[in-house]
Amino acid sequence: MAYVIDSDKCVACGACADACPVEAIENADSKYAINADNCIDCGTCAGECPSEAISV
Repeated sequence: MAYVIDSDKCVACGACADACPVEAIENADSKYAINADNCIDCGTCAGECPSEAISV
């Protein structure tokens, strides 16, 4: 199962996108979104998110 970003909690800092080893996170409408097709479920993004907006 891929990780998802709660857009209400996302502060658009980009930390998750910078940390993603497969570049599965993209800026979408001033927030970030995870492309589930590219996500490898490593959890790196969730560990980097300062607002705890990323979950499984």
